Amino acid sequence: MSSEASSTDQSEDLTELGGCATATAGIGVIPAPEAAGKDAAREYTLGGIYAFTAYLLWGFLPLYFLLLAPIGPFELVAWRILLSLVFCALLIAVTRSWSRIGAIFRQPRLLALTALAGALIYINWQVFILGALTGHVIETSLGYFINPIATVLLAVLVLRERLRVTQWVAIGVAALAVVVIIVGYGSIPWIALTLAATFSLYGLVKKRVGPSVDAVSGLTLESMWLVPVAVVILIVVNATTGIVYGSAGPWHTALLSLAGVITAVPLLFFAAGARRTSLTVIGLLQFVAPILQFIIGAWLLQEPMPLERWIGFGLVWLALIILTVDSVVHARRTRVAA
Repeated sequence: MSSEASSTDQSEDLTELGGCATATAGIGVIPAPEAAGKDAAREYTLGGIYAFTAYLLWGFLPLYFLLLAPIGPFELVAWRILLSLVFCALLIAVTRSWSRIGAIFRQPRLLALTALAGALIYINWQVFILGALTGHVIETSLGYFINPIATVLLAVLVLRERLRVTQWVAIGVAALAVVVIIVGYGSIPWIALTLAATFSLYGLVKKRVGPSVDAVSGLTLESMWLVPVAVVILIVVNATTGIVYGSAGPWHTALLSLAGVITAVPLLFFAAGARRTSLTVIGLLQFVAPILQFIIGAWLLQEPMPLERWIGFGLVWLALIILTVDSVVHARRTRVAA
């Protein structure tokens, strides 16, 4: 769940949505101002719908992973890597976009950044699936609730940005929430902290990459770098507990075979949405996924929520409210000043 925008042509829209998007621009026709305004508004709304769809799908991911029992978390991530690569390669072949991959290979800096992004997303995937399959779905939701705070903190530590007072207040409240959870619950929420750290760093790397790497090419290269990791995992799993894929019945095999599609499709919807709508809308919608994960963990899976955990989550939500209100107000003031 990270933001990336791209300034590519109509063919990329088809790539990002698997051929579901339609081109609206005319050739050799100068649209009337009113028509252009309506087209812009439609694209803006469509972007919000695409982004919402991405976060909705991400929110239900824990249920999909739970359906794949008895597969272990490490084997599941290995197949997720390999099947994502296969799906993206098919997309690139259908849309004849191999030239974009070739262009990235000719730029060592971009290539290195995709490798770094691949390492970060592997850790994120592995920890998320470990949490989902071991009864820690609520803690995975906490990680993605904390993620916006971690991103703001990275802006200070890495990009040397200056924060507004309200942003510092939000960071302070979030830090207090983590302390409350550690002291009250008796353990460090390492799953949540790792997810927040890796995904915010992943977002930073994607920011460095910028529009030079589109969503499909990015995921293809990230998955490609991780193939050796996936192969080693499968060798170890086969030597210890045995490979589950293909041995737990046709329904299980079919579900697991969709791992690549289920990994790539939300990212493609997100990329299509991020390039059409505003960062403010993306920022507000990003809470859809962790809210759904929290509901799944607390009410559907009946994971424990003692008082101290409620207090910790309450403080995190307070920090997010402060951060969101500050972002919206600042965006409005910027527009007025412009």
